Order: sequence, then structure tokens, then C-alpha cells
Amino acid sequence: MKILMVCLGNICRSPLAHGILAHMAKEEHLNWEIDSAGTGNWHVGQCPDRRSIAIAKNYGVDISTQRARQFNKNDFQLYDHILVMDHENFADVLDMTENADEKAKVRLFLGNDIVPDPYYDDDLFDSVYIMIAKRCEILLKELKA
Repeated sequence: MKILMVCLGNICRSPLAHGILAHMAKEEHLNWEIDSAGTGNWHVGQCPDRRSIAIAKNYGVDISTQRARQFNKNDFQLYDHILVMDHENFADVLDMTENADEKAKVRLFLGNDIVPDPYYDDDLFDSVYIMIAKRCEILLKELKA
């Protein structure tokens, strides 16, 4: 199973989803490959945002070794599931698809809802972490089935 989490800059939301689901999958002894990417290129090669690293650490998840990368067309071939954090990035990823198989791999991480971007509001990081962790628990059960 190969899963890619996608947000805008790949420093806040998608690294958290990547780290949380990878942590849960490891605890379940699942041989899943989980990664994250951003639709933008501003932070390529950088660590996740210090606030994302800190909140993950508070919950026992280490995301400090992740590095931001930009989403690219090859990701459609590499991943089984491409889970996107919000509508704008969802549309950007869908715009890159070339066929129905690629489109079928792409969906919003929260179904019809979005994960708010905490980048400009320090107070959102904890609630975003909890929101992502709850969804990852559900995803783990759905995808194991």
C-alpha cells in the first residue's frame, strides 16, 4: 500500500498526516509506504514547520526527518491513494491527471471537508493534529480491510 498526503507547501498538514499514518501503520506492523508532497515549491528540501514538528512530538510522533517536496506527475504511477488536504490543492492535483485511473486515486483527505491550514495561526496546530489523527485512525481501518 502506497499513500501520498498532499497540501500546499508540504510543511504543515501533509507532513503531519504522513507522520501520523506512518506511525499508526508501523504500530500495526503494516508494510505501507507513506509520503507527503506539496503542490507548491517554496519549501522543497526543508524540514516541516517547527510548530508541526513540536505538536507531533507532543503526541509521540517524530516528523523531524521529513523533507518537503513538490507533487509531480510521476506520483500518479507511484501511489495507490493520493489524499489532499483542501479543495484548491485537490483541484490542482486533479488538473495534472491524464486519465480516469489517475483521477480515481485522488480524493480529499477528509471526504468533503478540508483540513484548515494552520500556517498563519499558531493556535490551530493542536486542533489540526487531532483532526488528522482521527481521520488517520479511520483510514487505517478502511485501508486494512
